[in-house]
Amino acid sequence: MCSSDLAGRAPWPRGRAALHSAGVGALQLALQFGALYYAVAAGVNVGMVALIIGTMPIVTALLGLALLGEPVRRLQWLGFALGFAGVAMAVAEGIGPAHGAGAGAYLAVAIGLLAISAGTLYQKRLGSSVDLRSGLAVQHLVASALLLPLALLEGWRIDASPALLGSLGWMIAVNSLAAFALFFVLIKRGAVNEVATLFFLMPPVTAVLDYVVLGDPLSALKLAGIAVAAVGVDLAARPAGTALASRRLSAPRPAALHSCPAPCGQRSA
Repeated sequence: MCSSDLAGRAPWPRGRAALHSAGVGALQLALQFGALYYAVAAGVNVGMVALIIGTMPIVTALLGLALLGEPVRRLQWLGFALGFAGVAMAVAEGIGPAHGAGAGAYLAVAIGLLAISAGTLYQKRLGSSVDLRSGLAVQHLVASALLLPLALLEGWRIDASPALLGSLGWMIAVNSLAAFALFFVLIKRGAVNEVATLFFLMPPVTAVLDYVVLGDPLSALKLAGIAVAAVGVDLAARPAGTALASRRLSAPRPAALHSCPAPCGQRSA
């Protein structure tokens, strides 16, 4: 990202704008991923993590309503309910017993959930006015600096393999750069509630990728979860004008008034 900024001469954020970008990176990247990876390493089942993080659109909507005054329509609440139900169906078969996970591990999952939700609101309110390239560069630099001490504690030993390098490349290019760049643009252009709803699709899409890449079977429950989550996202992400127009089209129209050939109450000669 830094080399892209230098090559394209993107304006770097300064002053408060730089601090806001740093705050977003600390929440969305460092605190969220650090907390979730710690929870998994501490024994929390990956499916359970996906289920808890699946509530992110709901938590974000509640925080947006309380802090930013963004209204949540009834149709969106229905979409949230269906979206979470789809997530639960998609990850249900992957939820297993925790392997020695204590209260601190589950607290880390809750912290990760609050971090991505608060970071989304923070970026919408104060961190979306900077250039995309330089804003993401600042976010990733801050997150790297915050997580570097933890990497030092883990040690520098690495068991290099094609699978590891491929996974690492995917996480860097797709997850960290492309996904957050798209998220940056969507947050800048749309409402927080509508953008956060897209997170309902992450577990179902992961199930499809598991089938394509790893050969894991797509059960009927997973397929149903994908369909339910898609319907929920469609309902919750609809703009307010679209919902109003659909209600107007579905509302019964008054009966047409038939005009008289002559003024009403008079007989024609």
